[in-house]
Amino acid sequence: MISPRHFLLQFRRPLSVLLHIALIVAANTLAFSLRFGGATPPAYWSLWIATLPWLVAVRALVFVPFGLYVGMWRYTGISDLGSIAFGVLSSSLVFALLEAATGVAYPRSIILIDSLVLICLMSGARLSRRVHREVLARRGDKRVLIYGAGDAGAQIVQNMRDDPRSGYNPVGFVDDNPAKAGARIHGVPVVGTSHDIRRILDHCRPDEVVIAIPGGDSAAIRSLVRMLELFKIPIKTLPTLREIVDGRIDVKQIRGLAIEDLLARAPVGLDRRPLRRLIEGKRVMVTGAGGSIGSELCRQIASLKPAALVMVDRYENSLHEIRVQLDDQKHTFGVVPVIADVTDQSRVNGVLAEHRPEIVFHAAAHKHVPLMEENPCEAVKNNVRGTRLLAQAAEAHGVDRFIMVSTDKAVNPTSVMGASKRVAELVVQAQAVGSGTSFSIVRFGNVLGSNGSVVPRFIEQIKKGGPVTVTHPEMRRFFMLIPEAVQLVLHAASQAESGATYVLEMGEQVKLLDLARDLIRLSGLMPDEDIKIDFIGLRPGEKLYEELVGVDEHAQPSAVDKILCVRSARQPDARIFAAIEALEGAALAGHGELVIEAMKGLIGARERVDDATPNAEEQPTDHAAAAADARSRYEQPCPRCHVARVHRSHARTLPERLKKDFTAGRLFRCDVCGWRGWLEPLQVGQDAPGDPLPTPDLTSVDAVVMSRPAVPRPSFSPRNLH
Repeated sequence: MISPRHFLLQFRRPLSVLLHIALIVAANTLAFSLRFGGATPPAYWSLWIATLPWLVAVRALVFVPFGLYVGMWRYTGISDLGSIAFGVLSSSLVFALLEAATGVAYPRSIILIDSLVLICLMSGARLSRRVHREVLARRGDKRVLIYGAGDAGAQIVQNMRDDPRSGYNPVGFVDDNPAKAGARIHGVPVVGTSHDIRRILDHCRPDEVVIAIPGGDSAAIRSLVRMLELFKIPIKTLPTLREIVDGRIDVKQIRGLAIEDLLARAPVGLDRRPLRRLIEGKRVMVTGAGGSIGSELCRQIASLKPAALVMVDRYENSLHEIRVQLDDQKHTFGVVPVIADVTDQSRVNGVLAEHRPEIVFHAAAHKHVPLMEENPCEAVKNNVRGTRLLAQAAEAHGVDRFIMVSTDKAVNPTSVMGASKRVAELVVQAQAVGSGTSFSIVRFGNVLGSNGSVVPRFIEQIKKGGPVTVTHPEMRRFFMLIPEAVQLVLHAASQAESGATYVLEMGEQVKLLDLARDLIRLSGLMPDEDIKIDFIGLRPGEKLYEELVGVDEHAQPSAVDKILCVRSARQPDARIFAAIEALEGAALAGHGELVIEAMKGLIGARERVDDATPNAEEQPTDHAAAAADARSRYEQPCPRCHVARVHRSHARTLPERLKKDFTAGRLFRCDVCGWRGWLEPLQVGQDAPGDPLPTPDLTSVDAVVMSRPAVPRPSFSPRNLH
């Protein structure tokens, strides 16, 4: 026996037609009754009986093109109500023309009343199904607070109401726009701003918070997570704008908040055409292809259809993994894995001679700071010598573009790894002078999930029950996702000028302590209660914060959003290669202390060479010593270590710039201990602290003045001015 539900579904179309005919008859009958106040004259009853079949036929036929028989009533919206109004008015017009053509005296007032009543009946019938579904149907048991009363929040609430099986019951909106407070969206009130979060949580008592800001700023999301840290409430979010394909948001897309949502994101909608012009049909080589950055470079380059992709790495396992991934995608171009070491000169030249790449992305590097502190010779051999050999081979074999992937640790370096990458940058800049190959550098900070990243370490410690180890409570780092960082690297490469350095604008630096607390919170645990956080102290070579632009550099916008072009006040000098060869020699001989001293001297030597005049070598040595002594008289000692002299530092933030503009203090830094703070600079002509000013002898001057007779002065009158 067929159930009533299946019967209605099987014969839905005929039943819909019959229901509309019944509504047409009811509306017309009611129109006559309303027109005559319930006492319809017999003549008009005869008219009603004679014209009703024609009216039903006209309306039933006109309703067909408006799709009034096929709509699903539980999804009735504004467009459906519009179709009803146009369908009824159009059928009324056709009926009036038909009556006029046949000479029937049909009251125009009844046509108008009939149309209005029929629109109300048809709309009410449809809305009754939706009202039953949204109001009378069982609501979800999970009380949800929506953060964000915008289009995304409205869509997700409507979806929750349309699908009671989702289990969600929206109880309120939170939005930081005060103008929205007190408003209602789909019947759900906007209960306040994030500043009222404690009161809102006490009042609404939600079981879950959903962040409905697909294009939200990561800093705002981090701030919300911190505000909710004291409350053990799960935090969910919606897909980002790049994950929403057709602009529609569904309740099934609600997911748990991830650490990626708390980090800076690349801008949405970057034009890929420059990337295609750069890569498509070209032979491209990537060194360090098995690493986290190199492998993602290979994936994104492969999607741009190069003529060939040469992947170079000295570790077979990681290289095999990326090769298998690309082979599974069945690309039509050649994917060539090459086992090679960039420090092997003959092998590097052999690879370039065989494959003739037009573009080289150099991502091979040692990057672990503590390991490089213990192995400085290996840092120089791989990061400096490998870069020099590859850059020189690229020029010798006619490579069109050479892009080196660098790091923020190369800016004002305090570690062996950072210093080796800074020297590698100098190699590339010097190689660019007078070269037919375009050499450029792309510099960025930490990427989430890369080999050696702190985030996987934190997650592993949380899984073990803690403690989570943080080096210092004020430790800060830049973070970005690997795919988005590589996307910006490719965009920088597409516009690169020879010798230029590009930095990725990675947002604000994130405290590692806050990152650890966020990860604990996202794991459903409470920091300091469920998982303890221990501070273990700075490791050798680490800085409390990183920089993307050096003291002698200035950044300016580029043609691509989130990418800055860095210009240096000093020009590279080819004479630096002699010092670099000496550095490499010390590294090959295994003299670690000499390597460290040579790197310090190399970076300092470059600054002295650039500052020197053309005849500097011919000037007497005592003049240079005197100049150095004069400079030291106006350099203040470091207030922390009291050993080194401090140097001026650029203001990096808006508060620092304001303090610089409105106070006499200036920012200084110490290269030895890493101190950075405010001091009042010594004035020109002012001796260094502790040096007493000489007292001039004015006795002879007094004697001369007193020995001269006084000259009488004439009296002054205002007339003397005319």
